[in-house]
Amino acid sequence: MSPEALAELISQIAHGLSAQGQAGTLTDNLIPETSKIVVMRPKDRTHGDWATNIAMQLGKKAGMAPRDLAALFADRLRKAEGIASVEVAGPGFINIVLDSASAAAVVDQILSQGRKFGQNDHLTGKTLNLEFVSANPTGPIHIGGTRWAAIGDSLARVLEANGATVVREYYFNDHGEQINRFARSLVAAAHGEPAPADGYQGEYITEIAEAVTRQAQADGVDILNLPRVREDDGSEGDSPQREEFRNRGVQMMFDQIKKTMSDFRVNFDVYFHENSVYEDGEVDRAFRRLKDQGDIYQKDGATWFQSTKYGDDKDRVIIKSNGETAYIMADIAYYLNKRHRVKNPADIAIYMLGADHHGYVRRLQAVCAAFGDKPGYNMQVLIGQLVNVVKDGKPVRMSKRAGNVVTMEDLVDAVGVDAARYSLERTTYNQNIDIDLDLMTKHSNENPVYYVQYAHARSKNVDRNAQAAGITVAGADLSLLDSPADSELLSQLALYPSVVQTAADLNEPHRIAHYLEDLAGSYHQWYAAERVVPMKLTEPELEGSDARKTQLAKDPDPARSSARLKLNDAACQVFENGLALLGVTAPDKM
Repeated sequence: MSPEALAELISQIAHGLSAQGQAGTLTDNLIPETSKIVVMRPKDRTHGDWATNIAMQLGKKAGMAPRDLAALFADRLRKAEGIASVEVAGPGFINIVLDSASAAAVVDQILSQGRKFGQNDHLTGKTLNLEFVSANPTGPIHIGGTRWAAIGDSLARVLEANGATVVREYYFNDHGEQINRFARSLVAAAHGEPAPADGYQGEYITEIAEAVTRQAQADGVDILNLPRVREDDGSEGDSPQREEFRNRGVQMMFDQIKKTMSDFRVNFDVYFHENSVYEDGEVDRAFRRLKDQGDIYQKDGATWFQSTKYGDDKDRVIIKSNGETAYIMADIAYYLNKRHRVKNPADIAIYMLGADHHGYVRRLQAVCAAFGDKPGYNMQVLIGQLVNVVKDGKPVRMSKRAGNVVTMEDLVDAVGVDAARYSLERTTYNQNIDIDLDLMTKHSNENPVYYVQYAHARSKNVDRNAQAAGITVAGADLSLLDSPADSELLSQLALYPSVVQTAADLNEPHRIAHYLEDLAGSYHQWYAAERVVPMKLTEPELEGSDARKTQLAKDPDPARSSARLKLNDAACQVFENGLALLGVTAPDKM
């Protein structure tokens, strides 16, 4: 029996007690939804398979002492099919022990559902726009963007496992001064000149400038002899040469970023260009809507958005005194676009932003509220923290190409896609993390991704050995899974669906990694304690009665072998499902 099934049973009992007037003043409307009934594993497993605090949740509402209410629940639970025993503990906890057949029922559920085990319809009917990475097209993806790529893609997979339609979106900042600086830097590099004072440096700039030159010449454009202005003259206007380098160079960075992401197993549904909100009239439409609502005013020659009406700490300039549109105006237009676009309009827009964008949260939420939406629901903003790469306990700067920063390519070259993704995904996004290159390249249980992948590979090896020994799962009696190690592994497997739902509810895909590590621990302990395939002994070892007794002791009962092979296969499936949510492979051999 899964924790979800237990929660449903507890809910039914609560409503039954209410209907019969046996639970004091408890009424149906006071009973929480099934999804909010807590069913947990006791810290001390000798207390039972599962525990619930439902009596403590409802005691005050029922006008009863929690222990007295718990006793009523316990009486009903003891009569339920699949329950071996129930005890009331402490101030009103209810500890539940399942019978072995009921506990093992999750094995059949896993094997029948296969890849769909753990999925649910929790978010069915909801379209979620998940914007992540969104690095400027002025250089390779650095380590912070790499973290967002891993976490964002994993979160998208988790949300889809909960039934949501997810639009993975990359916002290209291809409008504004950063692109101007990039273009000036390319022109300077193409002429062998130093980068402008505010320009971009690194070997990649020279590489792109050379590639742009070759491409233009192949197209019949003598790009180096087009009219130009010097790149350090502070000119804000474009020369024909600078414009040519801008257009071609930005497109090359787009293409490089897309390939880098794809190689990292991250693919986007939409690449949204900032320029489009200006070119398509989105900015004008958003401005008119704010104006019609009475949310803008004039001051000091500038136009302001009265965002303090909607919870911001200060009003925001949207059109500067020189007539230029402020950056936030594009954000306003972009949010409206997400919510009301023709294809896949977003019920919920999730923004994944870097640590340097912390100050943007309140102004973005004010934009959400200004258009009649609910901040925290229709708009959710996640702020990621910094990543440090270390080797031998010291910070590492590996990239010459990108101007002395660590890029996605650098990390993948050093540890591979699996280790890179897993190491970035297993920690909550709102904490600073250190990525230890020495640890990530170890093929030992110290390396978390190896520890989990090895558990999967070991389960596959058990399958191969079982096949060679003629052991099958046909007619397996799962009630024979009654050892402590069996029980522990079964309980871990039963937790998986609730972990998947919680990870979606909290936007925390790292919970999947933590779960897999716990599952791997239970599996490795089970593997050491219980055998599926008989131990092979050599002929000399079989001589003598003591050796034969040892042989018999190491040979599992055929019926238990079949049941444990089925349990092994269920664990194998859950490893595959969980690793897939993280975008990490599940190798058959290691």
